[in-house]
Amino acid sequence: MAGSGTAHLRPDRERALVVDDLVVEFPVARGTVHAVSGLSLDLLPGETLGILGESGCGKSSAGRAVMQLPPPTSGSVQLGGVELTGMKARRMREARSRMQLVLQDPVSALNPRRRVKDLVVEGLEIWGWGARDRDRFVDELLSSVGLDPATVRDKRPHELSGGQCQRVCIARSLALDPDVLICDEPVSSLDVSVQAQILNLLEKARERLRLSMVFIAHDVAVVKNISDRVLVMYLGKTCEVLPSASLEDALHPYTRLLLASVPEAAAPDGEGAEPARAVELPSPLDPPSGCRFRTRCPLATDRCAGEEPELREVRPGQFVACHHVEA
Repeated sequence: MAGSGTAHLRPDRERALVVDDLVVEFPVARGTVHAVSGLSLDLLPGETLGILGESGCGKSSAGRAVMQLPPPTSGSVQLGGVELTGMKARRMREARSRMQLVLQDPVSALNPRRRVKDLVVEGLEIWGWGARDRDRFVDELLSSVGLDPATVRDKRPHELSGGQCQRVCIARSLALDPDVLICDEPVSSLDVSVQAQILNLLEKARERLRLSMVFIAHDVAVVKNISDRVLVMYLGKTCEVLPSASLEDALHPYTRLLLASVPEAAAPDGEGAEPARAVELPSPLDPPSGCRFRTRCPLATDRCAGEEPELREVRPGQFVACHHVEA
């Protein structure tokens, strides 16, 4: 189906997460915001999928919709083969413990009135976990994310640095032993040196626990370094899906534009990407017809306005939604 984005799903292998034709729309005073339009993705156990795109492209809306926070307008989300969309509240509460969210602002994500030791086991206490071995469990979790339990367990968030708060958030997310971790810009508010530490921590947790991760970010280098595959979004649509190791060989004009915007990144095929058209950025309230990138694309033709490009495999494992890319 043209534009559905289902071509890159892998039905022949066991998958931790499957999202098919996800749509997220928000009614506002001036109309409807088309935040996510027909997004499809999947995750294997232990795999990290990066979602890359500019601010406002729908990345965070997609991540929250997968968590059913709030539920999507339409589409399917399956966690370990279990359909989440339309699930009743009690069952959804149980399923959500298997899928945890790490947010962009770690300080705001933590209750300022509670101590670290209480924040870390908050989820377990909601599930009726008793106090037996509580202190030992807290210390093990804090140690696993590189914090000294004796130093931080009795502190409140305002007494910690941003990097320490993010480590506490990750420890809290891992306490419930989830299958899938959705990281929504988890390092964008941190210093560069701290970013590297948090990325290493997430990578070690993924390997140790065989977590599947969706890593949402706008930083090309960060997404490339932590991801196995990369899904590129523009204005709610999937432009390209490819292995992270092949990111420099991207074919979609928008992906190439993102790469060219990073000074240290080599341009695909050793050539500079064509500059985007100098036009006003389109609004998700009224997205362009056909290909949504066409108003900025140097390759756009009349066909791009009248026909939405289908996401199709042009190289093994590389899928592109563009009329002007040859298979």
